[in-house]
Amino acid sequence: MASVRPISRSGWSERKAPELADFEQMASEVLAGLPDDVLLRCGHIQISLADYAPDDVLDALSIEDPHDLLGLFEGQGLAQGGDIEWSGQMPNRIWLFRRPILDYWAAMDDTLGEVVAHVLIHEIGHHFGLSDQDMERIEAATDR
Repeated sequence: MASVRPISRSGWSERKAPELADFEQMASEVLAGLPDDVLLRCGHIQISLADYAPDDVLDALSIEDPHDLLGLFEGQGLAQGGDIEWSGQMPNRIWLFRRPILDYWAAMDDTLGEVVAHVLIHEIGHHFGLSDQDMERIEAATDR
C-alpha cells in the first residue's frame, strides 16, 4: 500500500514539533530583545534546554506530572548574593523544558515564541530574586 501524502495549503502537514535547537534559537531571540540593563544584570546566567526536568528535580519540588514544570531557575538569585562569584560555585542557570512548553502552547492562544518568552522571562525574574507571587502581581498590573 502506498503512503498517502496529505495535500497542504497551510504548510502544517509538513511540519514537525520544534526541536531543542529551535528552542535555543527562540530563547536567544528573547534574550537579544531584552533591555541592556536587564541583560547586564543577568550576568553569566546559562540557558539550558531539555525535553523534561529530571526525576530528582521533580521529586525535590514535589511535582508528580513532568508536564507541570515548564522552566526552572537554579542558583542564587541576585537578592541572595548571586551577583558575587565564588570559587567553585556553579553558574546560575535557567532551564527550559521543551515538551511541557509544547503541551502548554497547544492548550493556549499564545504563539510558541510568546510562551517561550514568558517562561524565560519568568525564570529571569527568579534570578532577580522575585517570587512567583511577585511576578503574578507584576503581570496582573501590566494586563490592566
